[in-house]
Amino acid sequence: MIITKNILAFVRAAAPWVAMALVLVLLTVRGAAKKKTGKKPVGDYGTEGMCLGMCFGAAIGSALGNDTGLGISLGMLLGLALGSCIHKNREEA
Repeated sequence: MIITKNILAFVRAAAPWVAMALVLVLLTVRGAAKKKTGKKPVGDYGTEGMCLGMCFGAAIGSALGNDTGLGISLGMLLGLALGSCIHKNREEA
């Protein structure tokens, strides 16, 4: 029983850091792929905002009282709202 509590405590402590690492990998790979193709995507930053909001929400939710679920959902909502307001530039032909 004690071992299970210790493992659960470790997972709760490590989850925000793992999420942040995944976001950094995602942004790095997207940037490298954009440089390789040389084309700019058209649209908005809703998806990226949701990813970043989810990661920051998980980190803040677990740091401020172990309410990770609420932090993730509110972070995704706020990230989507902010990302949708920022439009990507269209490529000039």
